[in-house]
Amino acid sequence: MNEAPIVIHRPAGTAGRRVTIRAQVAGLARSDNDVIEFLRRAGLPDAGEVLDNPRWVQWQGGRPHEYGAASVDETAGPLGPQL
Repeated sequence: MNEAPIVIHRPAGTAGRRVTIRAQVAGLARSDNDVIEFLRRAGLPDAGEVLDNPRWVQWQGGRPHEYGAASVDETAGPLGPQL
């Protein structure tokens, strides 16, 4: 059993993944940037460096770094590409 302090749960039907830090819900992430922000708020300033480290992060269900069918394109923004 993985004892990683950060768990990124399986993708939700509404797109996004629930993130828990030491068994406390941090929020619903729709991108790696959301996860990094949750971890920064929890006191881990270099969070981007641990996302692929299984000692720190356990990805459950689905592929790591994929957040569901309705994931936001981080370059486009939540409403689509800028015109």
